[in-house]
Amino acid sequence: MGMVAQREQEIRERDSALKEKTARLSVASNSLLVVAKLAVGFAIGSVGIISEAIHSAIDLVAATIAYVSVRQSARPPDECHTFGHGKYESISGLLEAVLILVAAVLIVNEALKNLLGGEETLNVDGLGLGIAVMLLSAGVNVYVSSRLMTVAKKTESIALESDAWHLRTDVYTSAGVVVGLILIRLTGLVVLDALIALAVAGIILRAAFDLIRRSFEDLVDRSLPPDEEDRIREIIKEHCTDAIGFHRLRTRRSGPNRFVDLHLVVPRAATLEEAYAIVKQVEDDVRREFPRTSVTIRVQPCTGEDCSGCGIFTTCPECDRLALCDRPKEED
Repeated sequence: MGMVAQREQEIRERDSALKEKTARLSVASNSLLVVAKLAVGFAIGSVGIISEAIHSAIDLVAATIAYVSVRQSARPPDECHTFGHGKYESISGLLEAVLILVAAVLIVNEALKNLLGGEETLNVDGLGLGIAVMLLSAGVNVYVSSRLMTVAKKTESIALESDAWHLRTDVYTSAGVVVGLILIRLTGLVVLDALIALAVAGIILRAAFDLIRRSFEDLVDRSLPPDEEDRIREIIKEHCTDAIGFHRLRTRRSGPNRFVDLHLVVPRAATLEEAYAIVKQVEDDVRREFPRTSVTIRVQPCTGEDCSGCGIFTTCPECDRLALCDRPKEED
């Protein structure tokens, strides 16, 4: 196993363990918050707190899905999944978005029944307990979502990033419920409870549609972000000379994994060993900067008629690379 491949294997094992540990933390925290919110919500009759409990319950299911998906995506390629299992994370994001939509519908239903039915079920005397549990929820989710987002960025996990955004949304909605409960205590306007629940549903719907969009981008094999693709082009061009070029660069993402495909043009006089050396250099340099990247290079001979400018391949004694120059040629 080469140095780059060994480093990639170490990164995969480290990231997999870190993602699983962080996903378990999310499951545990959401379980605690669901129980606490439901108990207090029903105790004081607050549809706002009950809507937040529903939100947290959906977050719990989403966290569980994220946990399962990061375990599945870490599995190595097999006979049935030769490109690996990275899209389990993209599917996870889509499922989480559907669950968020369901949560929003349930919250709207409860809020409208309370608002249009004119039922004042809220126990104003118990608002202090409701405020306390919502502050607890916000504090816990600030910590857990920060952990999730840090690990998601480090491991490039869309499943954990989706879970982190869920919890950050929960922080905002919890803060909104707290403000609403305080206003109810100050003004006595119980109708604010249902209005807060509707506002919570609106925020959840926005998060759901954004998550659906991002999940579909991976599932339909959208190209890597422009800044990443531009950097990959720069890396490849470092190996381009008057005699070496590339074209038909294609990129995509599958969960935390990237895939890069291109055609590399080499002089017709190049030997198989010389062509392979260039391919290996390009692959190693791309994977060194972008771990978890599969690079597929198709080598084709130059079709130009005048080969007098190709020169002869030589080896640089300082970097042990074939001689290069700073005049890249790319054919799109």
